[in-house]
Amino acid sequence: MYGLVTVAVDGSTSALAAVDWVADDAARSGKAVRVVHVREPWAGEYPFHRVEGFDQSMTDYCEGVLAKAAARVAERAPGVKVTTELATGAVVERLKDESGRTDVLVLGSRGMGGFTGLVVGSVGIGLAGHAAGPVVIVRGPLGEEHGEIIVGVDGSPHSEAALEFAFEQAKLRGARLHAVHAWAMPAFSPLAAGYTDVFKDVFESATRQAGQWLAAWRQEHPEVTVAETVVCGHPTPALVEASEKADLVVVGSRGLGGFKGAVLGSVGHGVLHGAHCPVAIVRPREAQPREERPGAAER
Repeated sequence: MYGLVTVAVDGSTSALAAVDWVADDAARSGKAVRVVHVREPWAGEYPFHRVEGFDQSMTDYCEGVLAKAAARVAERAPGVKVTTELATGAVVERLKDESGRTDVLVLGSRGMGGFTGLVVGSVGIGLAGHAAGPVVIVRGPLGEEHGEIIVGVDGSPHSEAALEFAFEQAKLRGARLHAVHAWAMPAFSPLAAGYTDVFKDVFESATRQAGQWLAAWRQEHPEVTVAETVVCGHPTPALVEASEKADLVVVGSRGLGGFKGAVLGSVGHGVLHGAHCPVAIVRPREAQPREERPGAAER
């Protein structure tokens, strides 16, 4: 753990919603906040297209974006340590680098300025599928709290990473964790006998499986109330529907089983576009050598 949450800002309304999410998260967890603005190379910086004073005005704008976001964190979460960073380069690549130095990277779903033309499917999708750790995308102003975290489960390594993040969020918030497992019915001939019994058997098997995937996490986090839903069908509609009364939806960036073939563009893509609350896309972090892990020297 890095003891740090990072938010990418660009001056847009969507980015300010992400700042609010990060401020609240840092206040709950006691972590520090880093506010990052990525400035893409501008035409005015090149010799044959340089406009006098343009570079400085853009620098002033970028620093203003950072200052406004940092002030918003300080106002919303007094006492939380805040630092800012102005980076230059390709937005997605620079933010991928940032994701390897923070516990979670947060951004709005749409933007302007450094995120020109951002929609979920460009910068957001690029980061959610390839970042080194959890990415939270905040789709709009934070609304009423429901006290529930939704997580998609399917037994895959990416699902395990999602469960870890979801349980941590539920614990910090004192919220209920609602685990959703979707399964597909095997194909049968229309003339197959005993169809109802087979459906019942498959459903009971899927329910047992979901319970087994959650058992160790329940034991590790007895303070978290856990609910389970097992549905026959595609996971995206189930997760989107559940998100109507949730504070956060958490899914792995890829999956197996009920999420077979799930990459951003299927389940993750669908949830990002359809969810009614912030969405966390989580992929397993690559194992770090012990000496490189933050705080390893102190252990």
